Amino acid sequence: MSDRPEPGGAVGPEEEVVRLLVARLVLEGSPRSAGEDEQHIRTLAAAEEELPPIIVHQATMRVIDGAHRVRAARLRGEQVIAARYFRGSAPDAFVLGVRANVGHGLPLPLKDRLAAAERIVGTHPQWSDRMIATSSGVSARTVGELRRRISGKEYSGTRVGRDGRARPVDAARRRSLASDLLTENPGLSLRQVAQVAGLSPETVRAVRNRLLYGKQPAPRPAVTVPRAPTGGTVGQEELLRRLAADPAVRQSDAGRFLLRALRAQTLGGAEWQRIVDRVPPHCAALVEQAARESARLWTDVAVRVARKSANAD
Repeated sequence: MSDRPEPGGAVGPEEEVVRLLVARLVLEGSPRSAGEDEQHIRTLAAAEEELPPIIVHQATMRVIDGAHRVRAARLRGEQVIAARYFRGSAPDAFVLGVRANVGHGLPLPLKDRLAAAERIVGTHPQWSDRMIATSSGVSARTVGELRRRISGKEYSGTRVGRDGRARPVDAARRRSLASDLLTENPGLSLRQVAQVAGLSPETVRAVRNRLLYGKQPAPRPAVTVPRAPTGGTVGQEELLRRLAADPAVRQSDAGRFLLRALRAQTLGGAEWQRIVDRVPPHCAALVEQAARESARLWTDVAVRVARKSANAD
């Protein structure tokens, strides 16, 4: 097996090989909805060398991996077969069987991999999308879609990744909280911020380092175009306050010019309405065109900055 975390009690290469009676083995519960492939069974039966050991769930004697080899052994008339035991739970046994069938010479069809992923989401909800994806042979995005369809909402709490470590699902929100705490209370220790934000001190240190270099608290997965504000100027004013507090911005000519340009956009809705009311009717078309061009230019700036941030991540 690989070096990624295995289900509890998973069999490994060092597990002792035993000889089991073929008649005692249970061939049911396979992730293959269409059953075994007869041509593959005949091909295995015709092979002269001994087939690799199968994997058997010790508690139930169900074949986790190797149903084709068992059928081939029966076709050969053999009474025993080489095997390794798996001593974990039945749900973990299913995961192990899917993982084995995804990777060997007769891979699972896509519909069976999707069905397996959906089942694992139900039995192992604490696992990350990527870990389930690795086990079932589908993409992490697909697992996420299956999870939302099953539960109707995002899973909150922590998920276990492929390295065996538990991480909060809402890590981005927690990093954002840590960023706010560090900005507003620079005297707080890493441990104090970590306790409030629900992060490790090492993660808080990483957030602080990203802030020092003018980066977002967490790497952004994709470039998105910000939506226009729907009302109020508190958010914009707070953003400008944080930008002005950054030495990398306020101590450079380009940074000061950027702040002046952004501050020109911080008028509230009432102020803008008074300006609109005073636009001469014969200039309305020109003002409209100029405003739309300004919006286009600022959107272009936002996209360029987002791309630069994504590349820096």
